[in-house]
Amino acid sequence: MNTNTQAPIAFQFTEEMKGYLAAGQTSFDDGYQQGQADDSYFMFHLTIKTDDVDQFLASPEHRAQAIGYVEGDLVGGRRPVLLGVFNLFVDTSDRNRKEMRYRLFFENAEGKPFTLSGFKSIQNDVGPDVWGDTTTLFTNLYQGHLQADQEAGATPYASGILHIQLADFMHQLTTMRADAPTFPARLGAVERFGRFFFGALWETYAPSLMPKVGAFEREIPLYTTEGVQGAEITTHPFTTADGLGLSLLRFQKAPCDDVVVIIHGLTTSSDMFIMPEHYNLVQYLLDNNFTDVWTLDYRMSNRYSYNLHRNRYNMDDIAQFDHPAAIAAVRRAVGEGRRIHVICHCLGSVSFMMSLFGKAVTGIRSVIANSVSLTPRVPAWSKVKLNAGPFLCDYLLSVEYINPYWRREPGWSLGKALGWLISAFHRECDSPECHMLSFMWGTGFPALYNHDNLLDVTHRRGGDLYGGVSVNYYRHVLKMVNTNNTAVKYETGNPRYQNLPDDYFAYAAEIETPVLFMTGQQNRVFTDSNIVCHERLEKIVPGRHQLQVFPNYGHQDVFMGKNVHVDIFPRLLEFLESQRN
Repeated sequence: MNTNTQAPIAFQFTEEMKGYLAAGQTSFDDGYQQGQADDSYFMFHLTIKTDDVDQFLASPEHRAQAIGYVEGDLVGGRRPVLLGVFNLFVDTSDRNRKEMRYRLFFENAEGKPFTLSGFKSIQNDVGPDVWGDTTTLFTNLYQGHLQADQEAGATPYASGILHIQLADFMHQLTTMRADAPTFPARLGAVERFGRFFFGALWETYAPSLMPKVGAFEREIPLYTTEGVQGAEITTHPFTTADGLGLSLLRFQKAPCDDVVVIIHGLTTSSDMFIMPEHYNLVQYLLDNNFTDVWTLDYRMSNRYSYNLHRNRYNMDDIAQFDHPAAIAAVRRAVGEGRRIHVICHCLGSVSFMMSLFGKAVTGIRSVIANSVSLTPRVPAWSKVKLNAGPFLCDYLLSVEYINPYWRREPGWSLGKALGWLISAFHRECDSPECHMLSFMWGTGFPALYNHDNLLDVTHRRGGDLYGGVSVNYYRHVLKMVNTNNTAVKYETGNPRYQNLPDDYFAYAAEIETPVLFMTGQQNRVFTDSNIVCHERLEKIVPGRHQLQVFPNYGHQDVFMGKNVHVDIFPRLLEFLESQRN
């Protein structure tokens, strides 16, 4: 027996966070603002406790008990926490981001089970943010007792933000207690906790050199269709009325009365729906009784060169020329009696919804629109980029297009220098393509997705999955953002687009096609655009459309994530099944 073994030292501190949550809201910011307007106050008081502080610090989960209560009108006043778990500075797939996580099980005043799930994102973004990061808890309430892996398939009962106020933080520092037989042992335990806490903050927020460029060797063939098995794969070219050659891929396992057409976003392609490294959307639909699936590569696709030179295409062009011609090509192949369902993403969603609501395409049985559609909304920094980017690219830098692969290109170029500069601000990973994508789209580190949701190989091949883009589409997005976040025609007086409405909500009451608006709750590209679109349409045609917000997901990972077949696709399948007749 080793008599020198030190007995475990228990350690605890108290924490109190206060803020606002709103029922029915699925955006953290909107939930906070609505909760504040409704005086829907919420708080918790917790004692964070571990029986072995050294084991707590050594474990990668840094897991402790959370004992205490929650309080708010949403749950019927003060309610005791039945089971609570706290995780301190958990590593994520982002190299410079850690999370503090809270999961509290309790019951409301009526005895119904609830879960509070919250996280603090500890990440060194541009500007001083250590205080804001460590005192801001993004919070969801769920009905039922949910584990972390069950959240993506659930809809939050309420969302909002809780904060630690300065006075409460100062008090929290006085509540640290170590249970040891001697004063030096107690002091040593507190010191070890403090060293870990502030050391983790230093590791995250300290200045550092530019991140290294991770090695890249193509592991998955470019433009491969090997991700889809058991289907006949054919290519269907077609020509638009303005003279562009485009094409569709058809994946047919058996004849089907319900045909699904899937549409990508700007700079991506059909490849995002047929990725071989995970259970992809096309294969999932084929395996679940939708046995005739098509993917469209329109003029925004990186399978074509249309974006690799300066042009003046806008989304009216796509709404008027690309989507109607594509749907007509599908109808010619499948026959007029088939029902056509559309799943669309990003600016593919915006442009298809413009085509549908502008009556350029008709006879669509249902639509699933991801991230954004008729009400584009972007973060503040993205709006700055939308204002400045097109002018800088076209007239000052004189670059033909913006390319996520710039930094790996051989030789030297202005684009490569810009890639180096952008990487200087991105420490979350060693992929320069990922850094460029965050620059091209959205606001965040990263912006397009949560790294945790992607397989490593998907992250590494960003330069293949996304391509270069000319910047004129950004001008159209900016006009929509500046027009009360509404899809509008770019050139209202141009006779080329005379068949389209100036405002794409003009016929909203007449469009009978039901739409499932979906988005990731942590969407850092188009924020709560689809939530707002659903709210606007609900006022025009109550009950016609549906909304689904997926917690822990962003803009792109709802289709390209490693667990989407569990977290996302069942909800899409449920909607499609409901629209078969």
